[in-house]
Amino acid sequence: MLVLLAFIIIFHITSAALLFIATIDNAWWVGEGFFADVWRVCVTINNTNCTDINDQFTYYPTMQAVQATMILSTILCCIAFLIFLLQLFRLKQGERFVLTSIIQLMSCLCVMIAASIYTDRRQDIHSRNPEFYVYTAEGTFGYSFILAWVAFAFTFISGLMYLILRKRK
Repeated sequence: MLVLLAFIIIFHITSAALLFIATIDNAWWVGEGFFADVWRVCVTINNTNCTDINDQFTYYPTMQAVQATMILSTILCCIAFLIFLLQLFRLKQGERFVLTSIIQLMSCLCVMIAASIYTDRRQDIHSRNPEFYVYTAEGTFGYSFILAWVAFAFTFISGLMYLILRKRK
């Protein structure tokens, strides 16, 4: 039973780490001479020149939605972990970790929304902001974007694990 508990805790911490990396790191869209994320666009020709995404940015509300849902997902994942630890000591034997599961599944929903919005609107964002995305036409999705989708799967699985899991002695 202790091994299962350790696995669940490590799995949840891994999910949170993936969310932090996907949210913070600058690699949602990468290519030759540039890298971009939901916070800024950096051009690496000759030297690195980064431009923050601000309100002059066309589709700025879209990027704010991606930013907000990724931050919310990370916060909810951390809250779910703290509630799991609290429930671990407070629940009666045989009860389920329903509150932890609900919060973790909400985290899953938020990261899915963020990655889906970015997937759907990426072409519009890049084509309508030529001053920010001069070199980005020939890019690919970066590892932060992929980590966001992996974090979606991890948070979904852990949310289901908490829903099924019962507290044992």
